[in-house]
Amino acid sequence: MIDIDLLRKKLALIESYVQDLRALGRPSEIQTDLRELRFEAYTLQISIQAALDVAAHIVSGERMGEPRTNRQLFELLVRNGWLPEELAVSLNGMVGFRNIIVHGYEIVDAAIVEEIAHHHLADLLRFVEAIRGRLKSA
Repeated sequence: MIDIDLLRKKLALIESYVQDLRALGRPSEIQTDLRELRFEAYTLQISIQAALDVAAHIVSGERMGEPRTNRQLFELLVRNGWLPEELAVSLNGMVGFRNIIVHGYEIVDAAIVEEIAHHHLADLLRFVEAIRGRLKSA
């Protein structure tokens, strides 16, 4: 069963993180300012993690299957009508970025942080709206 209040809180967190990035972030300085890189990378990381938490809660609560990877969470949401496919593609790219930060697979590429900050924050908000829209229709 889905805990609607939990999802609402997580979705509001994503919106808050995106707002922080837009209000406080200086993406044009990511490549030259270590503090800016770390602020943006960390805030993106927790934003993406919140989206993964939402996806995992829905997949589990709706008994959509047993994903073997975080990326499969978004794929299951697509298959079950919760997300459009093109949004899942963007979110899956962000999951790869999050994995690099969390697991330390390699050095964080400032160009990737800048790309996400400049061009993909809206995707996180689209995720929020897609989930809210589906929750309203349920």
